[in-house]
Order: sequence, then C-alpha cells, then structure tokens
Amino acid sequence: MEQADCIEVKNLTKVFGSIKAVDNISFNVKKGEVFGFLGPNGAGKSTTMKMLTSFIHPTSGSISILGYDLALASMKAKEKTGYLPETVALYADMVTLDFLNFIREVRGLKGRAPIERVVNLCSLQSVLDKKIETLSKGFKRRVALAQALMHDPEVLIMDEPTDGLDPNQKAEVRDLIREMAKEKIIILSTHILEEVEAVCTRAVIINEGQIRFDGTPDELRRRSGIHNAVEIKLNSPVSNESINKLQELVYVESVKQAGKHSLMIFPENKKNISHEVMAFAIQNGFDIDEVSLKQGSLNEVFRNITEGGVS
Repeated sequence: MEQADCIEVKNLTKVFGSIKAVDNISFNVKKGEVFGFLGPNGAGKSTTMKMLTSFIHPTSGSISILGYDLALASMKAKEKTGYLPETVALYADMVTLDFLNFIREVRGLKGRAPIERVVNLCSLQSVLDKKIETLSKGFKRRVALAQALMHDPEVLIMDEPTDGLDPNQKAEVRDLIREMAKEKIIILSTHILEEVEAVCTRAVIINEGQIRFDGTPDELRRRSGIHNAVEIKLNSPVSNESINKLQELVYVESVKQAGKHSLMIFPENKKNISHEVMAFAIQNGFDIDEVSLKQGSLNEVFRNITEGGVS
C-alpha cells in the first residue's frame, strides 16, 4: 500500500496522567474504504479521532495522512481533510448561504462552484435563505456536512454522521457516503451498529484503548453465536425423535429446542446448511410451519467483544 494513498497509524498511544486512553494501536485505511470506528464510551475512540484530526497530539506513535506526517506537516494534512464532529459550532445567527460563503472564504476557495456543489450534495436548496438557528436538527447536520465537504477533501472524517436525521435523510446521507467512498478515504465513528451494516466496508472495534476487532461487517457478524443457525417452527410440539434425527444430519454440530414448537440447528463451522436442513425435514415428514436462517446481531457481537466474551 502506498503511504501517499492512505491513512497510516503506527503504535499510537495517548496518556492522560495515569490513564492510558489509547494503547499502542496501529491500522491503515486506504482510498475506497468506508472505515467504521466503533467502541463503547471511554474506549479511546474519541481520543483517537481527535488525534487523527490534530486536535490533540499523541504521547507516542505516528499518524500519516496521504503521506504527510501529522507531527511534521499537520497543515498539509488538514488541507486534504474534511471533518464532521459530533457537535459542530455553527453560527446560529447566520443565514445558511452566508455561512457557506464564510466557510468558502476561510478555505481560500473562489467562485460559487464549491457552494453549488455542496448545496446539491447535501440537499440544502430549501434552507439557503433561513437562519441556522431556525433549522431542524436534521438540516443543521446537513449544513455541518456541507462545511466539511466544501473543499472537496480527499479524506473525510465523520463523527456520528447521521445523528439527528430522519430515516429518509439517513438513507440519502448513506448513499452519499457510498458514492464519495469511490474517490475518498472515509472514516466514520459511530455507536450505531446499523450504520456499520449500511455503509462500512470495514469495522474496527476499540475497547480499553486497544483494538479488539478489525475486519468486514460480515466477518464481525460471523462471530455471533447463532450465525447461520437454522430455526424450524413446527405446527406440532417438538419431539425427542425429531431432535435425534436432525442431530444425525451431516455438518450439524448441535440441535436445541427453542420453544414448544421450535428447534434451532447449529451447523459446524457456521456453514450455511439451510437447504440441507429443509430437504431433510421434508423427507422425514416434519410438520413445518416456518424455516428461517439466522445471521446474528452485530449488537450482540459488539457487546461480547467489548465485555470480554469474544477474543
């Protein structure tokens, strides 16, 4: 991986007095990735985000953004970076268009093209003449996103990007993130696991200052105890005979009764054996009401990882 095309974090540590908030973490993020950075409160997530955006400096370790070492060339890195914090200090008494013009001037950009681009990207046409203090939380969030995109940055770092948006607005922002990811490096910090499933190509979970997981959302889901388990609901009560028959099926690790009329079949190595189970049940005369394949919950896996249940 070329350093100039990625964010590279090496052995990053941050200590506050006797507290080690971030403990020797390393990762790379390349162009085209939507990198979800997750962790419970106090895990070191926000501290890491602040170091990535140069708001605070690491105790040790290094951060390189597009080849620029933040310890040596932070201004160059900032020119290439857009940042959407969880709470943006918008100027409440300014009209939206005036605020965007102000951001354009601060960034040293000329002409109306940058403003027209972010207005279209963030769907702000209807509020350009309104004071920011009168806007809904959702529109304020979109104005905040527009300021982060004004200079068309190669790197976009976002903290809770869909906070305060209604379901339709969330869908629009997620579509925008996926589209921008084709040309940008995107890091988003969130506690909403739904966000990870919707837009992230990779997820990192940090807890107690250390990285506990680094992989795709699918790999994260596979850590669920019920991933690819098959549930069969019957029209009649479960019998010991039906349990014994299913346990003889190839690739079945175990069978458990999940209710008076339901069974849960757990496959070996979390293999998808739903078709085999369905065919077997029909051939053996099971009185089937419903068959479903379980994927597992990211929330469940997240809790297990951050509470020490999964290595």
